[in-house]
Amino acid sequence: MTNKRTLKKCINLICEELFAECLAASLHVDKQNFSNVEALFFSIIKLQRNAISRISHPEPGMSAKQYYHDLKEKFSSEASDIVDQINNL
Repeated sequence: MTNKRTLKKCINLICEELFAECLAASLHVDKQNFSNVEALFFSIIKLQRNAISRISHPEPGMSAKQYYHDLKEKFSSEASDIVDQINNL
């Protein structure tokens, strides 16, 4: 298992890249569809905050290895959903 600091840095880096891609995609979106872009911005921020807070406060009753593996899987699936939404703009 990587340490918490490295995991937080990776999550922050991924979320920054998603935010940048969403910003770049928003430059090519009509004014009428801008509410979808705003929703994507908020979902990226929510994903980042949720993942970082889950790192700092692990769930009791689960082994650390299982907990962080589950965290990584859920983060990856949510990030890939956001990437798909950005591609569909």
